[in-house]
Amino acid sequence: MPEVDAGAPVADAEELSLLREAGRAAGAIAMRYFGKEPQVWMKAGTSPVSEADYAADTYLRETLLAARPAYGWLSEETADHPARLSARRTFVVDPIDGTRGFLAGSDAWCVSVAIVEDGRSVAGVLECPARGETYWATAGGGAFRNDEPIRVRAPGEILDVAGPKPMFDRMPEPWQSRFRRVAYSPSLAVRLALIAGGELDASFVKPNAHDWDIAAAELILIEAGGRLLDRFGRIPAFAGEDIRHGALAAGSGELLDAMVARLDA
Repeated sequence: MPEVDAGAPVADAEELSLLREAGRAAGAIAMRYFGKEPQVWMKAGTSPVSEADYAADTYLRETLLAARPAYGWLSEETADHPARLSARRTFVVDPIDGTRGFLAGSDAWCVSVAIVEDGRSVAGVLECPARGETYWATAGGGAFRNDEPIRVRAPGEILDVAGPKPMFDRMPEPWQSRFRRVAYSPSLAVRLALIAGGELDASFVKPNAHDWDIAAAELILIEAGGRLLDRFGRIPAFAGEDIRHGALAAGSGELLDAMVARLDA
């Protein structure tokens, strides 16, 4: 991957090509450990991280920063450094989003990589090797899954919605009677991709999602016609000083508006 002049503008298509190639390779690294009982440690006593996470993270960090040495770096599995705040563009990475699912043998996990400028993702890739799927998007360029364009689906009478039950319980009728709750997904990024691809209608997101969980998936969702919003109806900003987010809702149309209105309840 060729290094790019720090002062030269880089086309989003070039950024996407870089992310897709790196994401594919990182996914292959993770698959070497999938279903094979990798070594696991606990972060803060409750959140697992495996040698697969670290191996994919090391590859992504070394490869991407070699290609774009002036970019900032923000990853779940790398110690954060304030130097990234002075970079024009920043890589925002989760080497395995959905580690619990990965360790349990579920296919609901992905490698999530995004490039962020001025708080917004300009290119994003979700590599889902256990599912045989790759999602990607560039700002203004549409969203795709395995080379096919994707779009959020038009709402039907029954709405497939994901998220924590207490957040569902805040919704008024007649929405409640139309909801069909879907099974929990250990990967928030995959959940947002399913909305973008028309397999889900919407999802609540409990507080404390981090930038690396959503930076790539949010761009894919936007380019597919959906949105991810906070309780004030605002889109999240990424790669700033605060990388955590409050309660969010993802979807489109009137359903999303109704969900956002209940985030404060």
